[in-house]
Amino acid sequence: MNQNYLYEACGFCPYCSESISLLIDTSIQHQQYIEDCEVCCRPITVNIDWTDEDNYELSLLQEDDISCG
Repeated sequence: MNQNYLYEACGFCPYCSESISLLIDTSIQHQQYIEDCEVCCRPITVNIDWTDEDNYELSLLQEDDISCG
């Protein structure tokens, strides 16, 4: 994982299905936060896990789709 670097990732809003871009801080291996869709303004739960230096897993969920555990 690259230290102190912002990476631009693209995904699709789970509400309106529009393409959105996100800036990911690569210095943090696991991230979970809420960000509003830049198109429909609804709250998206963003989950990011860096698997190695150049690969990550990104999931964008509706706010109420968060599972406990």
